[in-house]
Amino acid sequence: MHTLIISYNKIMEKLSLYLTDLTLLIARLLVANVFFSSGMTKWNGFFSFNPEKYDLFLYEFFCPDPIREGALLLCDAETLDYVEGSSIITFIETLAVGAGVAEIVFPILLALGIFARVGAVGLIAMTLFIQLAVFPSWDHWWNPAVWWFVVLMAVLSMGPGRLSLDSLLGLEKKR
Repeated sequence: MHTLIISYNKIMEKLSLYLTDLTLLIARLLVANVFFSSGMTKWNGFFSFNPEKYDLFLYEFFCPDPIREGALLLCDAETLDYVEGSSIITFIETLAVGAGVAEIVFPILLALGIFARVGAVGLIAMTLFIQLAVFPSWDHWWNPAVWWFVVLMAVLSMGPGRLSLDSLLGLEKKR
């Protein structure tokens, strides 16, 4: 029995050696695809933000009708509109462009595995902001936010693995 346990442990150790890096690569690519795909919808071309997305941020995210309980409401709750020319509109439009940039840059870092932990932290922050300020419901947390969060936490805690530019360039310790 003791020999069987030792053999089993050796096989599992070898399997883990290869599967961990492959699993981290697949996990990075899966979550990067979600955010990158979302980010691409916010652009009409290189440095050309899709102005239709301003309405998404203004009215779906921060002034929804009906109002989502617990969500960050940035418009007038009575009229469900904004004061024309207010600084809050500029702030939300800036936030929209910032989210569009972040949803392109962070997933690229994650997919390539270059400064992958930075990409993971950025996307964790976006996930938490989306969860807490935009869609603060358990339904949204359990599907899809928790999946993004867990995958990103795995990359943050374990690193991108050996199948990454971070590893190739010596930015991550070899295991």
